[in-house]
Amino acid sequence: MVGLALVPHGLRNTFNFFPTTGQPLRSMRALADYMDKQGYRPGMLWAPAISATQLICGPLLALGLFTRLAAVPIVLFLLVSNVERWRVGKYFWNQLGLEYTLMWTLAAVYFLVHGGGAYSFDSLILGREF
Repeated sequence: MVGLALVPHGLRNTFNFFPTTGQPLRSMRALADYMDKQGYRPGMLWAPAISATQLICGPLLALGLFTRLAAVPIVLFLLVSNVERWRVGKYFWNQLGLEYTLMWTLAAVYFLVHGGGAYSFDSLILGREF
C-alpha cells in the first residue's frame, strides 16, 4: 500500500487523471512550473523525477521488486514533502501539516531498512530480500 498510494498522485500530476482533486497540477509542465515557484529549480529536472518516483518506484515498492532501491527515492521525496508540509501547516493534517506525510515516510523507511520480506518478488525471483 505504501507504494501504491503514490500512483494516483503521479497519474494526476503527469497525465491529468483525477482533475477535480488537489492542486491544479495536471501536466509535467504545470508541475515543473510549481516546483520553480516553490524554489526547487530547475522545475523541469524535479517534475520528471517526482513523476518517476510516484509512477515507477511506487509500483516497484508495492510489488517488493528491487524494494530497497525503489524505497530510496520514495523516502527522499517524502522527506522533502515533510519539510514543505511543516513549512505550510506545521504538524496537524487538517492544517496541511506533516502528520499524514510523516506516517507514509515512516512506512517507506521500514521497507528501506527491512526490504520486501519473504513474500516479495525480490524473494521469489532472487531467492532473497533485496
